[in-house]
Amino acid sequence: MGTSGIQIFGRKKCRDTQKAERFFRDRGISYQFVDLQIKPMSPGELKSVLRTIETDALIDSQSAEYRQRAMQWMEYDPLEELARQPALIRTPVVRRGSDATVGHDPDGWLRLATAP
Repeated sequence: MGTSGIQIFGRKKCRDTQKAERFFRDRGISYQFVDLQIKPMSPGELKSVLRTIETDALIDSQSAEYRQRAMQWMEYDPLEELARQPALIRTPVVRRGSDATVGHDPDGWLRLATAP
């Protein structure tokens, strides 16, 4: 995880993911980038993130995957769907230990960077 313990889960082409990487890089804070298109979050990582972030905030209801599957009209298990379909995850998810943020959240990133 690097010395800071910060992980950024995102996609290379996501502008908010790029902003998160730049935020930490500009401050000289090491992080581990995990490209969700290559390696999805493990069930354990998802459960850890969902302790801090509401499920509705983690699901990207603006994503093509969400619209194609018409998820607004169906009953589903969010943990199962997010584990199976990483394209549904709003990015970036920035995590340090048991704390996490989702989306463009510079205040949250600063909190994670400065936490003891």
